[in-house]
Amino acid sequence: MLPVTAAVLAVLAALLAWPVPALLGRARWPGRDPLVALVCWQAIGLAGGLSIIGALLVHGLAPWGHSLPEAWWSWIRGEPVGGPVRGDHWVTLTLAAVLALELVGVLALSWIRTARTRRRHRQLLELVVAPGAAPDTRLLEHPVPVAFCIPGARPLLVLSSGMVAELDEAELAAVVAHERAHLRERHHLYLLPFVAWEAALPVLPAAGRAHGAVRELVEMRADDVGLRELEGADPRRTLAQAIVAAAGRPGGAEVPGGALAVTGGAVRARVLRLLEPPSPLPAPARAAALLSAGLLLLLPTALLVLPAL
Repeated sequence: MLPVTAAVLAVLAALLAWPVPALLGRARWPGRDPLVALVCWQAIGLAGGLSIIGALLVHGLAPWGHSLPEAWWSWIRGEPVGGPVRGDHWVTLTLAAVLALELVGVLALSWIRTARTRRRHRQLLELVVAPGAAPDTRLLEHPVPVAFCIPGARPLLVLSSGMVAELDEAELAAVVAHERAHLRERHHLYLLPFVAWEAALPVLPAAGRAHGAVRELVEMRADDVGLRELEGADPRRTLAQAIVAAAGRPGGAEVPGGALAVTGGAVRARVLRLLEPPSPLPAPARAAALLSAGLLLLLPTALLVLPAL
């Protein structure tokens, strides 16, 4: 039973490592509902990691039992094996351990490094910024329009003096609403697994594609959430003009590492989406996408656990 399970998990891991991310990356519907697309990307990443580690683990433990729990328990207790233990079993067990440690370790290391970078930048900025016009904003003296937020336990929303001078009141409110959306929905947590995935598997093209797609989607999601707070005749055009004003000036200020900026993601695609909004994703399609994401997470788990029942 375990060799069949290992083969199915390996096929699933291969699909989630290349064709599935490629299809989702080329699809047009994510721009119609960025939040659902973000859920799908998270499911692909988690299911892909579980599948590849599970395939290696299941193949390596095959001589010890007919199901993963049974084989794992027998291996832990040092019980006699039910079949010959070949060199490939030990190799796959070693690879499973190394890959699991690498993915978890890189994720933890990325979290620590990013948190440390954000804390350092926050401390430096607090020395030079002044209170902004809005209660939760800070003003940075810099002639180039720039706006960003640093998430964390003590979030910081920074606007440059150039941004304040460049934009009118409505456009400035749009920028602030966009950055508040990042902080309120904790978009940095959506990005972290894909930063770690790309760092752990730099040779895998899907890792870079997934990171870029998720970064673009969190910006689109922040646009959508920010628009809900805006008033005026055409809030979409107002936010688009603010993005263009911030992105169109050469020699802009560098955004601190770990920050989320209003000019993040694909600016051109976001501006076109704001000026020509796509139709919302229909409820049945939305439900189908979420159901698919849930089933994608359940499939490798079921393959690992159900043979023991």
